[in-house]
Formats: sequence, structure tokens, C-alpha cells
Amino acid sequence: MIPRTLFTPEHDLFREQVQRFIASEITPHHADWEKAGIVPRSLWLEAGRRGLLCTGVPEAYGGAGGDFLFGAIMIEEMARAGATGPTFYLHSDIVAPYLVRYGTEAQKRRWLPPMATGEVIVALGMSEPSGGSDVAAMRTTALRDGNDYVINGQKVFITAGFNADLLLLACKTDPKAGGRGVSLILVETDRPGFTRGRMLDKLGCRAQDTAELFFTDLRVPVSNLLGQEGRGFSMLMKELSQERLVQSIRAIASSEAALEWTISYTTERKMFGQTLAEFQNTQFKLAEMKAELTMQRVFVDRCLELHLRGELDSVDAAMAKLVSSELQGKVMDQCLQFFGGWGYMWEYPIARAFADARMGRIGGGSVETMKSIIAKAMLPVTRGRPT
Repeated sequence: MIPRTLFTPEHDLFREQVQRFIASEITPHHADWEKAGIVPRSLWLEAGRRGLLCTGVPEAYGGAGGDFLFGAIMIEEMARAGATGPTFYLHSDIVAPYLVRYGTEAQKRRWLPPMATGEVIVALGMSEPSGGSDVAAMRTTALRDGNDYVINGQKVFITAGFNADLLLLACKTDPKAGGRGVSLILVETDRPGFTRGRMLDKLGCRAQDTAELFFTDLRVPVSNLLGQEGRGFSMLMKELSQERLVQSIRAIASSEAALEWTISYTTERKMFGQTLAEFQNTQFKLAEMKAELTMQRVFVDRCLELHLRGELDSVDAAMAKLVSSELQGKVMDQCLQFFGGWGYMWEYPIARAFADARMGRIGGGSVETMKSIIAKAMLPVTRGRPT
């Protein structure tokens, strides 16, 4: 086995803490949350109490002031456990960094401490019914009216959309300027003019509260603008490398867990007078998955190392996300096959992992978008064309 050399003893202790938290607070209840379609807010408060949220946020704003590896550990262990309901990764490792890097002092002090304690839950509002995650083509507007922005529009596929107290909303402050007219605005969900639509009924990740959101003449003060007006698109592009790395970490960790379940099952399951593991086909399939996952794990760890130094570029992040999510789909399908009919039963973790994994090829940018990013870096003829 190739050893992982990124983590210190402090990281290892944190991993043990996360594992205990998942075993006691998440695993016994996750099936019920899948039926309900939402995770209780009390779980967020408990995670905050144990110091598991916003681990990369500076201590001055209520976080632990740790490096990204603490967040990566949380992502890995949640993925290994099949705990797709609690969207801690979105809260701590996708949205919180925007506030840390682009927020004013007042915004940081207002929102980051309660995010770290779990009292405030956040969501990212990008996707729209007509354009998915095509930020430049979005139709939701935030037009200046005196000291306010007036927001009108609709978002869809918003993870944590029902639990969220605060949205990091991408909208057009200049509808005629394309991507250069996009801004990021902090929107409290208790403001008049905000409504939630139905809870979306998804194929997988069923414990996540995924929503469609509506904005009708909703007013927020200009002080809710994050960063500079019209700079939202460039801010999103800068932060997408970490988001795609998050998706890669989740994909590899969940795939490794599925392989472990399958190895255990095939060594016990009897068929035609021997265990499944004694068939050469089983051995070859398991060996192939192990080799491919090990190769991709090494690459993702290398991307983690580069990211810690601020050197991970968008192309490497796209490659990690592309291959990890594609491999995840392959592994889940092959592992489920070994379980036979039982693999098709929802009570078995492999069935839920199979359904959950399908989102990986879409979330954080589709695999087709990742291929376009890589191609543009390789082929000069593709540069300047829309992705």
C-alpha cells in the first residue's frame, strides 16, 4: 500500500473525532433523514459544539484556523459512511471561504461565528431552471434602488435550500453585461419576498434538503454585496478549484468504502460451492478497481498538496473531478453487481451509494464541462470558445 503522507498526528486525532461523531450522531439516524428529505438542525448545532464546522475559518471569526486538510478529513469520513445528508462540506469548505476571502470585516463578524457553531446554515444559490450553472446566462437580477438591491428571479437544485438561513446568491446587477454583470450578494432567508418552493424529489442524496427558491422584489442593503459589484463571475471561477477538489475527495472516499464492502461480501457469499471471492472474475474485477482507485487517490492527494500551497490550477482540479467522478460511477456499478439482487435493495449501503454517486458527474460542473476546460488548455484552437 502506498502510504498517505499529508496528515499529521493532529489530523489523525481529528479524524478519530469525526468518526466518533458520525457513528453516534449520524449513522443511526441517516435512513430516517432520507425518508424525511432533511437533516435536523440539532445535528448542525452538535457538529458546531464539537468544533467540526468551518475548521478553515480563522480563530478570530470563530473557526478553528486549521488548514484545508481538516475539511478534507470531514469530507472523506462522511463519504465513507454514506452520510450524504448533512451538507457540512458545502457550508464549511465551499461557502465559508467566500466570506473569509471577500467579505468585509462587518460581514465576517456577523456571519462566520454563527456558521462555526451551526446556528446559521448557509447555501449557495447559482443554478437556475433555464441555464443550470451557466453563470453568465443567469436571469435572477439584483438592481440598485437607492441604498438597496431589489432581487427578482428563481433558483433551483439548491442544496440546503430549506435549512439555509443565509444564501450566497449569484445574480445580475447589470443584466446587459453577461458574465461581467454578475455579483454575489448575501441574502437572509427571513426577508420579505423570499419563498421556498417544493422539496425536490431526487434519485440520490435523499437526506439533503434540495429546494427551488423564489425572489420577488426582495430588498437587501447594499452592504450585503460580497466583494465588488460585477466581480462575481471571476470570484466564482477562482473558488471553483476548491469546490471541484471537494467533489473529487468525496468520490474517491465513497468508492474506496464501496470496494471494502464488496470485498467483505464476496469473501462470505457462497455460490456454486465456493465463495464469490474464489472466482477468478471476481478477483480480477476487484484487483482492477483497487489499482485504479489507488492511482486516483495518489493524484487527488497530490492535488491536495498543491492546493495547500495555493498552486492548484483549474485544469488540474478539472482533471481530478472528471476522473474521480467517472471512476466512482464505474466502481459503484461493478460493486453493486457483486451483491446481485441484494445490491438492488435500498437497505444495503451499496444501493444508496450507487444512487448517490450519480450526482458526482453533475455537481460542481458536469464531466462535459471538465473536458472542455482541459481541452482549452491543451488545444489553442478551442480557446475563446464558450464552455
